[in-house]
Amino acid sequence: MTRPVPPRPGQGALASRLAEILRVDQAGELAAVHIYRGQAAVMRNAPGRERIADQLKEMEGHEQVHLTRFNELLTERNVRPTLMSPVWRAAAFALGAGTALLGDKAAHACTEAVENVIEQHYAGQIEELKDRDPDLAAELTQFRDDELAHRDLAIEEGAHEAAAYPLLTAVIQAGCRAAIKISEKI
Repeated sequence: MTRPVPPRPGQGALASRLAEILRVDQAGELAAVHIYRGQAAVMRNAPGRERIADQLKEMEGHEQVHLTRFNELLTERNVRPTLMSPVWRAAAFALGAGTALLGDKAAHACTEAVENVIEQHYAGQIEELKDRDPDLAAELTQFRDDELAHRDLAIEEGAHEAAAYPLLTAVIQAGCRAAIKISEKI
């Protein structure tokens, strides 16, 4: 589990940290929507994969709810989204489509890898915000629970059976962690 970021000293530090949190979470949900869109685009055109395509569309819907809420929070709190949004959108769709082209197990491995990183990320934020902004911490808890349900479904569907599973998940998780750090600042 990631440790909470301690409050920075100085005037405006808490507002700055909250802006980082909202910016990165909005970027993550934007990416999640596009990962699922990429996966579903491949799966809905693959014979016998309609059930999986339906699962992916449902999970995309959950992520869209999260994204809509973060868009609202950015507006309410006057926080700009990451400048990397166009890059993340394209990269996420490519990741989703690419893993789906490798097969349903690889698509599920992608979901598991991403959701594991996001769960840890949200857990740290929830811990950090529980006393400072309990309402936001509660929303993040609900979103984290949705991500865990996606991860659990991916595991049930055979994520661990994907070819080169350890390598695939390590690369995806490293990319997610890098995107988190970049989106906090840019």
